Amino acid sequence: MKKPTRARKVQDLPSPYRLQLNSYALAASTAGLSLLAPARPMEAKIIYTSTHHVIREGDSYSLDLTGDGKTNLTFQNKHFSSCSTGGSCRSSQSLSANVAASAQAVHNYFGAVAMKPGMWIGPKRAFQGGLELMARFRGPDYGSWINVKNRYLGVKFKIKGQTHYGWARLSVQYQPPSQITATLTGYAYETIPGKAIIAGATKGPDDGAQPVPATHTSSTPEPATLGMLALGAPGLSIWRREEPVAATSDKN
Repeated sequence: MKKPTRARKVQDLPSPYRLQLNSYALAASTAGLSLLAPARPMEAKIIYTSTHHVIREGDSYSLDLTGDGKTNLTFQNKHFSSCSTGGSCRSSQSLSANVAASAQAVHNYFGAVAMKPGMWIGPKRAFQGGLELMARFRGPDYGSWINVKNRYLGVKFKIKGQTHYGWARLSVQYQPPSQITATLTGYAYETIPGKAIIAGATKGPDDGAQPVPATHTSSTPEPATLGMLALGAPGLSIWRREEPVAATSDKN
């Protein structure tokens, strides 16, 4: 009776066959790991635009935060005068943000808030739409935008029906008796719906991030390991570079 043929162990196979078998195993394992890997979450990205636009007395400026041709808010620098029936007249000047119907500005008791750098603009803030007073002079002085430099107007608005947050940076100067000058120097918005933005932030945490390459060394040739499988494609390239070394050592 003929004895059954004994299965040969992997380590007993000639070097070319062993290398080919390991290659198949590595490719299959890598494919399995990639299928099991969770999907990478959407990265935050801030779109920032630098500008320099002076809004003088009597001027207005319409701001399109996203560049889609739709105005999100309009800055208005207007002079008002009124006279009573007794003949006394009164004048005042005001800077306001006229917010579009689908947008709102960060608001408090004094009107639109002149936010400091680093403050959060997001769902927990109080927002209000319509005509938001920023500063009023000679009537009496009122508002949080009186003689400020590099402050931020926080806004929320809609893109395809979803809420986004952004900011506009302005400096406001008042020179008596009645001259207001507002200078818009930049604006930005967060591309992820519902994600807060920091006043003054021009980049998200992942913007411009560069992957850091890992370095690997091996003094002796070896078949694919779990560590290499976990590396995916980089592990495969590392193992392939070791194949000629292994083949040479087996021939000696």
